[in-house]
Amino acid sequence: MRSGARVALVLPIGGGQTMAHRGDTSILGDLVIERPPAIRKRVYDSLRAAILEKRIPPGTRLAEAALAKAIGVSRTPVREALHLLEREGLVTSTPRVGYRVRTIEWAEVEQACEIRVVNETLAARWASDRLTAGDLARLEADMARCEADLANGRLDGFAEHDAAFHEALAHASGSDRLFEICQTLRRHMVLFRAHSFQDPAAAHLAARGHRRILERLAARDKEGIAEAVRTHLEDARGFIAGRIAEESEIADHAHRADVEE
Repeated sequence: MRSGARVALVLPIGGGQTMAHRGDTSILGDLVIERPPAIRKRVYDSLRAAILEKRIPPGTRLAEAALAKAIGVSRTPVREALHLLEREGLVTSTPRVGYRVRTIEWAEVEQACEIRVVNETLAARWASDRLTAGDLARLEADMARCEADLANGRLDGFAEHDAAFHEALAHASGSDRLFEICQTLRRHMVLFRAHSFQDPAAAHLAARGHRRILERLAARDKEGIAEAVRTHLEDARGFIAGRIAEESEIADHAHRADVEE
C-alpha cells in the first residue's frame, strides 16, 4: 500500500432516530434513547480494525488530512483516534513527520514476553487461591466454547477469547495494581498477537496453552501454573518470531515508497 493511496474505510457517521408519536407524553419517561457513538470512537474502531486486519500494512504513514478526507470527517476526531492508537501501541509518532503503523520489533517481543511471564505467573498463582468452583466452571465453559469454535474452523473471535482469558486471570488475582500492569502490557502486545492468530496453528496452540493453565489452576498446582504460563508465552513468542521478517519487509517497502515520493 503506497502512503499516498486513499485508505478505504466504511464509516457510518450520524444517523437519525425515530420515536413513535403518542398523545400521552407521560410515557416518555419510560423511553430510552441511545445516543449514537462519538465520531472519534467510530474513527478509532475503523482504523484499529484496518490495522489489526492488515488492510493498512505495518510501516504505512497515516496522514491526518488524508485520513479525514477519505473517511469524510474533520481532522479533530482523526487526530484524537490516532492519539488513542498510539497509547495502545498500534501506531508510532515522529515530530514533524506524523504517525506510522507500528512494525514488530523482535527486541520488544522478547522483553514483553519475559515481563508477561513474571507478571502473569504471579497473577495466576494468586488467582489459584481465590478462584471459586463457580469461577472455574465459568472459565471452563468459556474454554469449551473456544475449543468448539476452533474445531469448526471459526477463528474470528479467538483474539477476543485470548484477551478475555488473560484478563480474567489477572482480575482473579485480587490485585488492582497487578491487573493494571498485566492489562497495559497485554494491550501493548495486541498488534503482535492479532497478527499471529491469523494462523490457525497459532490459535490452536494458544488454546492448548489456555487449557493447560486452566487444568493447573483447577488442581491448585502453583508450580504447574508457572510452567504452563511460561510455556504458553514462549509458544506465542515463537509464532511472533515467524512474522518478524515478513513485517520488516513490508515496512521497508512502505518506507521506500515514501522516500520515492
